[in-house]
Amino acid sequence: MGKVDTSVSGKEITQTFVTPKVTRSREWRLFFSLAICATIFYLQFFTDISPESYSVDYDPWAGLASHCADAQRINGSEFLQRQENLAKILYDNGASAYVVEPGANAQYFGNISEASWHLSERPLLLVIFPTLKEASIVAKITVVTPAFEETRARLLPVPGIDVSYISWAEDEDPYTVALDVLSTLEGPIYVDGMMRYFIVDGLQKAAPGVRVMSAPPEVTQLRARKSPAELDLLRCANEVTVLCIRAVQAQMYIGIRESQVLAMVDESLAVAGLTERWALVLFGENAALPHGSGSDRVLGKADLILIDTGGVLFEYNSDVTRTFMLHDSSIPLEHTTIWYDVHTAQTLAHVAAREGVNTSAVDKVARDWLDGRGYHGYFTHRLGHGIGLEDHEAPYLRGGTDDIIQTGNAFSNEPGVYIEGKVGIRLEDCFYINEDGNPVFLTKGIGGQARSPLYP
Repeated sequence: MGKVDTSVSGKEITQTFVTPKVTRSREWRLFFSLAICATIFYLQFFTDISPESYSVDYDPWAGLASHCADAQRINGSEFLQRQENLAKILYDNGASAYVVEPGANAQYFGNISEASWHLSERPLLLVIFPTLKEASIVAKITVVTPAFEETRARLLPVPGIDVSYISWAEDEDPYTVALDVLSTLEGPIYVDGMMRYFIVDGLQKAAPGVRVMSAPPEVTQLRARKSPAELDLLRCANEVTVLCIRAVQAQMYIGIRESQVLAMVDESLAVAGLTERWALVLFGENAALPHGSGSDRVLGKADLILIDTGGVLFEYNSDVTRTFMLHDSSIPLEHTTIWYDVHTAQTLAHVAAREGVNTSAVDKVARDWLDGRGYHGYFTHRLGHGIGLEDHEAPYLRGGTDDIIQTGNAFSNEPGVYIEGKVGIRLEDCFYINEDGNPVFLTKGIGGQARSPLYP
């Protein structure tokens, strides 16, 4: 029995009541059971948090390692086809040879990347020249190596029907040695357009009567037009990069630092099997500088998050940018509007990018849209770049070019708006031109473009 004293109009009233005979322990057990059920129901149906996220064994990177598990390196037969295509162009153009040093072009034709042979002042050169064999044009492959490195050079897995090695001693001219292997030295010598100048100069001095020049479009387009095997690698690398961004978003919270997110991005890409990983993580106004300001900002509720990241899968690159928010963010309407305007610019440019179209026209479509929306001067870089063995390679989607889009080309599509001191928004997906001449996002298999600021 209990007693409660109250006062009404100065009078004292005594009220009695009877305590229920249900035990308090049973009441509390029922209350806690209902509370736990309600909490789980809320987590499952009113947030994007899955049951695994509050499990002791929850793996934030689940599925990333398996996504590209079946990816295959470019095989030997494809390398031989590349060499044969090159030899035919050299022969038809009357060129003496094509010379490259370790890098993307040496990787494309000879499986020698800069990672497998680091550049130094002592050149290692891949020389490819055409020969006639039973009325067929055959690619002759020679690796020119420093003498003391010859054993290591012979360990390089260089494909080819007829591969030879020749060394030069420290007191010899490597360029004279390189050109001595040629069956003829009458036509021009083509070189990789990105080759270091001292090597070009050395080749020219070794062949004073022959022109040493950057490879013409017929050669550069071989690499620019991706094969189905190359597109498979690009597709998987870019898909898993988006999956990594989504996995990182699920673990972020208001108050986290840029450096913490950067570490999470790198860890997720490593789990996914990508090498040569890199990332930009920029919060709020830091993203108004397209490549960042180098601070370590704390994420606020009103901040958008920009992550630009990628890595390498069997020599082929990914490059993805997402600007997004968290569930408990409070983003200003002005910034959300800009996000959708940038998304529309990306969509319009994607539709415009077709076989036969000038690359500058695609850039213009995105730029005209953003200018018309009042962002003139705030889209400060080109629309996109080629992607493949290099993260940035020709051809480019930018104004002032005469490049024509061809089937097999692969590009990034990354419009942005950057208002310094306020906000920066960029959305980037890479795409390729299919056999019908139409654009296809490399990220199509996992949804393609970002859906909204909340769903990257």
